[in-house]
Amino acid sequence: MKSKKGDWVLVHNVVLQKEERAPQVPEDTKQVPLKMWVKGFINEDANLGDQVSITTISGRTVKGELVDINPYYKHDYGKCIPEILQIGIQLREILSGGEENE
Repeated sequence: MKSKKGDWVLVHNVVLQKEERAPQVPEDTKQVPLKMWVKGFINEDANLGDQVSITTISGRTVKGELVDINPYYKHDYGKCIPEILQIGIQLREILSGGEENE
């Protein structure tokens, strides 16, 4: 996949290798490198996997491996639970004292 200059992208970079981590971090944390992912506008045409520079919304220039083009959030809050939909309706009814107070 190819990205063109100015596209919204996601880059990945290793900030610290595991041997460079601070001595006071927990043992399990010391076993992995410190990584960062940053979104911004790419400064040159590139392919996924290329080392690129981007400009973030705040104006910083960051270098890293191009890992996604037009990234978006891929998480959700699970499936709809019909019983939960009724909570707000029932609460309003209880707080208003029922239908006769309308």
